[in-house]
Amino acid sequence: MSGRPSRNVANDPGELRFGPHGELRETFATGGRIHIDRWLPFLLLHRGDGETIGRRVAVNSAAYLVWPPEDDDEAASALQLVVDRLRQEFGFVLLVELTDTPAQPKREDSPTLPALEIDISASDGKAAQAAAEAMAKAAHNVEVDSHRAEARLCALPRPAIYASGVERLAVAVPQIHRTPDGGVYPQLTHELVAQMIDCILCAAAAFIGQSSNAPPPHSRSLGRSAFIAAALNADKKLDALARSYDFLLSISPINTAEARQFFFDGGEQQAPEFRYRPLTVDPDSVKRDLYAIDLSLLEDLLLESLLCQKRREIDMQLTMLATRNTASFRPASMLLYGAVTDELLAYARTILGKVKGKRTSAGRHDAAQVAAAARELVGRYRSIDERFQARIEVRDDVSGLLVSGDRLMISSDSSISANRLDPLLAHEVSVHLLTYFNGAAQGLTIFRTGLAGYEGVQEGLGVFAEWAVGGLTPARLRLLAGRVVAVDAMIRGASFVDVYRSLCADYGFGRNGAFDITARVFRSGGLAKDAIYLEGFLAVTDRVASGASLDPFWLGKIAPEHLEAVEELLQRGLLHPPVFVPEFLAREDAKMRIASLGGEDFFDRLLELE
Repeated sequence: MSGRPSRNVANDPGELRFGPHGELRETFATGGRIHIDRWLPFLLLHRGDGETIGRRVAVNSAAYLVWPPEDDDEAASALQLVVDRLRQEFGFVLLVELTDTPAQPKREDSPTLPALEIDISASDGKAAQAAAEAMAKAAHNVEVDSHRAEARLCALPRPAIYASGVERLAVAVPQIHRTPDGGVYPQLTHELVAQMIDCILCAAAAFIGQSSNAPPPHSRSLGRSAFIAAALNADKKLDALARSYDFLLSISPINTAEARQFFFDGGEQQAPEFRYRPLTVDPDSVKRDLYAIDLSLLEDLLLESLLCQKRREIDMQLTMLATRNTASFRPASMLLYGAVTDELLAYARTILGKVKGKRTSAGRHDAAQVAAAARELVGRYRSIDERFQARIEVRDDVSGLLVSGDRLMISSDSSISANRLDPLLAHEVSVHLLTYFNGAAQGLTIFRTGLAGYEGVQEGLGVFAEWAVGGLTPARLRLLAGRVVAVDAMIRGASFVDVYRSLCADYGFGRNGAFDITARVFRSGGLAKDAIYLEGFLAVTDRVASGASLDPFWLGKIAPEHLEAVEELLQRGLLHPPVFVPEFLAREDAKMRIASLGGEDFFDRLLELE
């Protein structure tokens, strides 16, 4: 349906061309439009011109008919054709007639909005009455701008157009979104429309349950289950812009080894000068393209919200690229990653005070051996599904291991202790690459690129993977805590040399370890990202300890605040369960560790790592 062009019914008024699953998208007369996502026994109607609340609610639903007053006759003909076909399919149909109450004048200096009163009425049928009751119950939970709605049951008005053989639900929505000069408050409009759609879906679910004498469906399952072309096009454009630059590579130095030697040769007195790759894009030009994408055409408020959030995140990344190696980079970084909380800083200092890093006598693996082990693990995932097409690259211009998109990049001078190889691959391959390919298998590319704010829980899951396979060593835990105190010091204005010296003198880090932490934190002018590893890990373990599942986080790159949105998209059939699940979750030792999270205080046990 997403790529199917609309057809003008006026040219063929005797027929509506439903798709095999009930999908229909047609235009008629001068400005009428019918959209049906799939076979559904309800239809939202709105008669009127302009962008009113009623129209916004209608066109963001899964089944609607909208038209201007001059198209009444054609709309009535089209409606009867639709109703007849839906009755053949279900035996019952509910028409939800949306109107707008007259806009109430509001003084610009008034501290309150006009009354949020929603008028609801229904035909006499038992199912329609159930729908009205469900609508009223849901409407009582509507709250906009701290203003709770009042639902009023009213007499059923005459329909704008007539159709036989249907039940009716009429809803009059207050236009509290209007500004005193006749404009709209955009955020308030979005909130009101989203909550009204939820109420109507509750009403439709109750109607279906009453009409079919079966348990009512989940209301969210009645939302859109297909993306229209405008949504797919916007997602594709955002993805293309997000992939037009490599953010992590662009802000990471290419001369870390040389800078370390310079710093040590100079007696650790002067901050080194880092060099970076030339930018492959003009940030301002990409921003112009970014905001040229019209997200108001998506006809899906949830998707519009997710893409708007992602656009803002891309905007912040571009600001960071434009301010690389300037005084403005640090505050731009804080806007994206935030500051270190007092609680997290206290955790980090406790770890550094109580956990002692121990040297290991285990053997070490060079870059070629790391790459071979990574390819072997990737091959196991590919044996499940060929879509796990990860690229493993050994490079001179990266430090350590780094995942970007579908690539695992390994520093050519890598020397990884044997007991750290499996945990690192669990982190990089079984979390970062796995969620990339699971996201790529969803209907929207944003789930592989990452929803806004996904990085914190991604890195937390990566450290969780290290811990689950028994590879979160005391030295690794101290490293994560050291990054937190270094980020906090950098944000508070400490210099490169000050942070380095504090890590050595106050927290017991060796020269190389202290330099690596400091270099990461001060890259490009001051990057606040490194605090999210420990923060994310503690958040993930808290979640598991509380009995919550990590399953939603495997289907793509998402943040905790998106769990409700993901659940709705799953209910609507727009997302599906992950193709790949981390292999370490099936290991017996990992199962035992994860099960132990519900016992004694986990943080106290972390401090006793051997």
